[in-house]
Amino acid sequence: MIKTQKIKIQPNSHMTKVINDLFNYRRYIWNQSLNLWNEMYDSSLILNDKKLRPSGAKVRNELVFNKADWQFQRSARVLQQTVSQLDKAWKNYFNPKMSNHMKPKFKSKKNYKPTFTTDRARLVKGKLVLDKPKEIDKSEWYPIKLIEPVRFTGTLKICTITELPDGVYASLSFETEDNKNLPKLDRVVGVDVNVKHFNYNDGKSINIYPKKLERYYKRITYYQRLLAKKRLANPNNFKTIRYNKVKTKLRLNYLKVSRLQNDILQKFTTKIIAEYSEIHIEDLDVRAMTMSKKMGKNLQRSLFGKLREILTYKCAWYNRNLVVVDRLYPSTQLCSNCGFRKTNETYGGKQTLSGDSIHHNHQKYYCYNCGVILDRDENAVNNLIKYNDKTMSLLGK
Repeated sequence: MIKTQKIKIQPNSHMTKVINDLFNYRRYIWNQSLNLWNEMYDSSLILNDKKLRPSGAKVRNELVFNKADWQFQRSARVLQQTVSQLDKAWKNYFNPKMSNHMKPKFKSKKNYKPTFTTDRARLVKGKLVLDKPKEIDKSEWYPIKLIEPVRFTGTLKICTITELPDGVYASLSFETEDNKNLPKLDRVVGVDVNVKHFNYNDGKSINIYPKKLERYYKRITYYQRLLAKKRLANPNNFKTIRYNKVKTKLRLNYLKVSRLQNDILQKFTTKIIAEYSEIHIEDLDVRAMTMSKKMGKNLQRSLFGKLREILTYKCAWYNRNLVVVDRLYPSTQLCSNCGFRKTNETYGGKQTLSGDSIHHNHQKYYCYNCGVILDRDENAVNNLIKYNDKTMSLLGK
């Protein structure tokens, strides 16, 4: 099992220069390999020969064969991992199940996330040691300090170094068997996702949009306006020292937003995995939902997709069962008390964001079969809990 820990690192001045050189080297290799990939593909089309089509191995071998002298001063594993990532990016682009994946593009100096990956890094006495090229003397290669201890034991498989606004971080991926043995429980939880909050069993909810987050977004809006005004005032030479300072503040606030929401989701998912053995969540079409002009921004900030991603790998870690409820399952329209289903043909019509056609109350579900009045979110959670493989067939899917 692969587990990853991201740790901030503190390299000395020499290793800082080495890391910056590898950032630029990775961008250079990506652009070179993408250009070579496009040339191979064009040649295969012109000559109508499928054997000439590019692959990760072909591009890598060509780049290695044509290495310049200065490239031998850089890590060979960065080159191989970069080509491997490009190969994976092309496969994802042509994969019909990943329709949102973008076509690989050339990396620009102006808008580039500094990063590189190696699979030959080591941990020695609690410090990170990157793979050293043969042409460099051992006395010029230093271990890198980690600001916190490593939580996992096992084999270090992949190390990815990334520069963020507040420093440089190392993502260490271990092949490990470090799993906590959670007790077996016969309890099911349904998670109903809503804008700015998630609801689950017994009327409980988690707020994923605290007041602190709202303050961060106000700052982001303010800094974005400042940058826009600077670009309009001097469109030919707007990247001044003040401009870069404001841009750094903007990036820091985006980072704070990401970390705050990730912290909330991590704690919430850990809590429900510890208390329940089976988790039911909805299979939402997040991309279509975020296209809404009125609710698009709030839906993007609610992290529906991130919740599912975290639950997927945590359930695999702790041997919990994750059930993805069918997208057509009408959890909002069903009465959890008697099973009555609201449709356009039934009395009162469908349950919408503004209630039904009789009671225009968003938060209440009025059942016109048994007469019960339920909280809309609690009713949806109870329906998610009752979902199983036979449910959709009984509803006439």
